[in-house]
Amino acid sequence: MAQDADVIVIGAGLSGLAATAELVDAGRKVILLDQEPEQSLGGQAHWSFGGLFLVDSPEQRRMRIRDSHALALQDWLGTAGFDRPEDRWPRRWAEAYVDFAAGEKRSWLRRRGVRFFPVVGWAERGGYDAGGHGNSVPRFHVTWGTGPGLVEPFERRVREGAARGLVELRFRHRVTGLARSAGTLDTVTGEVLEPSDAPRGEASNRTATGTFELRAQAVIVTSGGIGGNHDLVRANWPERLGTPPSTMLSGVPAHVDGLLLGVTEEAGARLINRDRMWHYTEGIRNWNPIWAGHGIRILPGPSSLWLDARGRRLPVPLFPGFDTLGTLDHIMHSGHDHTWFVLNRRIIGKEFTLSGSEQNPELTGRSVPAVLERARLARTDAPGPIKAFMEQGADFVVERDLGALVRGMNALTGEPLIEEEALRRTLVQRDREIANPFTKDLQVTAIRGTRRFLGDRLIRTAPPHRILDPKAGPLVAVRLNILTRKTLGGLETDLSSRVLTEDGTPLPGLYAAGEAAGFGGGGVHGYRSLEGTFLGGCLFSGRAAGRAAAAAVS
Repeated sequence: MAQDADVIVIGAGLSGLAATAELVDAGRKVILLDQEPEQSLGGQAHWSFGGLFLVDSPEQRRMRIRDSHALALQDWLGTAGFDRPEDRWPRRWAEAYVDFAAGEKRSWLRRRGVRFFPVVGWAERGGYDAGGHGNSVPRFHVTWGTGPGLVEPFERRVREGAARGLVELRFRHRVTGLARSAGTLDTVTGEVLEPSDAPRGEASNRTATGTFELRAQAVIVTSGGIGGNHDLVRANWPERLGTPPSTMLSGVPAHVDGLLLGVTEEAGARLINRDRMWHYTEGIRNWNPIWAGHGIRILPGPSSLWLDARGRRLPVPLFPGFDTLGTLDHIMHSGHDHTWFVLNRRIIGKEFTLSGSEQNPELTGRSVPAVLERARLARTDAPGPIKAFMEQGADFVVERDLGALVRGMNALTGEPLIEEEALRRTLVQRDREIANPFTKDLQVTAIRGTRRFLGDRLIRTAPPHRILDPKAGPLVAVRLNILTRKTLGGLETDLSSRVLTEDGTPLPGLYAAGEAAGFGGGGVHGYRSLEGTFLGGCLFSGRAAGRAAAAAVS
């Protein structure tokens, strides 16, 4: 039977681009399919902050961070908590990924033109014992150019392949079926959708104008996860995280619908760890949305007071930036879907960063003067993107007086859940500990500890001060919502990205990478992420799939 290409790649996000680039380097002919229009090439990675997990990098060493492969693996395994029989391949992928992050990852990216912001970030700090969840040291390396800067070299290699006649880019092709011939998965069927001029990220139409059927020696699934499909998120919500939120914001566009995972499962693939997922607790409604329900995540420094819906402080160590899923667990057992940050102008200017390429124009535009200007402005005011949310964001209350702040908070939720005197007492107690060098307040201890790290002291942590200090005002309250983001489970794969069946054997001809494969193995992160590991997981698994498929086809 005639073949239309050597390999068909389904999904033109970062993992699909990485796989296709490897196939081009091997001289293979590829058809790259995506249901979205060409302007959405690069998928979710385009919108990302561009954070990458690296171990013992020159950037770390310049900032006096002592990291090692052994420490990183300890942190990964302590965070993942692998405890299921089906974690066999995810654990092997985790070990291989840490090897990659501590080895050739940085040099491999630099050869492709990727550069990094010099200040390393410290995400997911944990706050438990040494063998538990969290990064023991800062490892979050921001790509110079953010998400678009990371997509760019892989997109360029794919387009060069198209110019050489090795790649066919077929947009508006929605895959609805996968089939086998003589036991090998080699057939891809679906609908050709009506052309769309919808801007990147906006919903495109689903009007079918025809059908297609394509054949190749191998198929690579890189179609992403389920974060844009709230029904699927709720259907897979784990009991351990309580009741699913009644309302959620979307951290990804609607086309991240997870439907191809079901199609692939029907073709004989094994889908594992579907109850493992990664959603953020610091989501705010985008005042200028690109897709429906568009939420933005706050990347907070450690100083904001984090309160539940009734104004009570979250328990230790659920401080800003310490334990995402631990905080989600607590919130979903609290009886309310939202929480609050209470802070002031001095803290928000220094400590708030918004996730997303479009929210960080200085880094995305690779402008050194603009980055320096933002750092200067943060001393006296909030940077432009933050200020826009303070002025126009539906979840922000800004007031000089605590009483007015509480009235604004209660007006925002429509319920008098916050009591002014109780909140004042909490703030006064916290502020009193700021002047106490022997404090028992572990958040205050954490703030002082973060400032021992040069990067936090320079751009991420405000000097300890009283939140109620009028000179640091006005006061700010931010309502925080649950924000969908990543699927941690996925199609089970071996270290060659070959998709496995229920009996553990490879399904001939089928490979998977990126979020569709749980970023490798069907769940390389286990229960939790160390952050900076999603984009890198797309690259690592996409590279593995492309290389393995290239070697397998004749």
